[in-house]
Amino acid sequence: MPELFVGLMSGTSLDGIDAVVADFSSGARVVKGIVLPFDDELRKSLLQLIDHSESASLDEIGQVDARLGIAYAHAAQAVLDTCGAGADNIAAIGCHGQTIRHRPDAAIPFTWQLGDPGRIAAMTGIPVVADFRRMDMALSGQGAPLVPAFHSAVFGSEEELRVVVNIGGIANITRLGPTVTGYDTGPGNGLMDAWIHHNRGEAFDNDGAWAATGKVDEELLAGLAADPFFQKAPPRSTGREHFNLQWLLEYLAGRRIPAEHVQATLLALTAESIAREVRRCEAQRVLLCGGGARNRMLREALGVSLKGIPVQLTDDYGLNADFVEAAAFAWFARERLAGRPGNLPSVTGASRAAILGGVYLP
Repeated sequence: MPELFVGLMSGTSLDGIDAVVADFSSGARVVKGIVLPFDDELRKSLLQLIDHSESASLDEIGQVDARLGIAYAHAAQAVLDTCGAGADNIAAIGCHGQTIRHRPDAAIPFTWQLGDPGRIAAMTGIPVVADFRRMDMALSGQGAPLVPAFHSAVFGSEEELRVVVNIGGIANITRLGPTVTGYDTGPGNGLMDAWIHHNRGEAFDNDGAWAATGKVDEELLAGLAADPFFQKAPPRSTGREHFNLQWLLEYLAGRRIPAEHVQATLLALTAESIAREVRRCEAQRVLLCGGGARNRMLREALGVSLKGIPVQLTDDYGLNADFVEAAAFAWFARERLAGRPGNLPSVTGASRAAILGGVYLP
């Protein structure tokens, strides 16, 4: 019999909700995956909340939490309708939630994801597992990245050393060696998305077409790459609270660089920061996933930097690159219901493995 779970993921790119129905009865298979874009008002509220949190009121945070819960419930129902499954067919929904703040290096570290799971459960009639990161952080972990545990379960190999690279708003890698390690490498699509929106009002640079019209500014690239984050030893994680438009504008202050050259430089920053860490891992094969895996110019830049190392999409290994993260949180829901630990201390730095997530019954 199918072992069906729904996975919901919205990342730092703030483009919308990835929703999948995943079957874990034999390995991991995405039965159906869809992307439900955020409506303009909700996306604007999220950007305001994340990028200008100092001016946000508790009422605004509460409203966004509730509206996100409704949006997640709609996404879950939409993917179920698309594949013809009903609530009775689904064991649980795993929902990552929308990160509005991630501070693993604060005096008292914390992480905060919005999207009312109780509302999702009530609206869908399906148990919901959410709030996956807090327990790892309570155990002195970074709370992120969590997906290496899923990468290991699905893409691990005894024949070769593989590295999985997930390129969302932030990029992270998983080294699938005898001991699994993983961490954030730095910006993925996030800075490129922010810069093209700032200059051209577009949500993202399709296939890196705009970046392809520019040239890398080596001085700017060196300045950006000198950020202290890139020198930190793992475990490490980051987010929009660090790599954002304001961060970039501070580096650009007083410089006269054509906008397309800046975009080309941001693409190079993402490619080189990923490639450096992949080389450190001594990878024999690289598997790409996340929205950035579809950026042709970025893939080509990675291929050049990683010459001699095969670079492929996870599509070639049975999972659509667009939906790996959403499938991961469906899997985390499954692990939670089974009472199995979800984190990897070798990745997050937590003091021990732990069962992750809270269960919300309809």
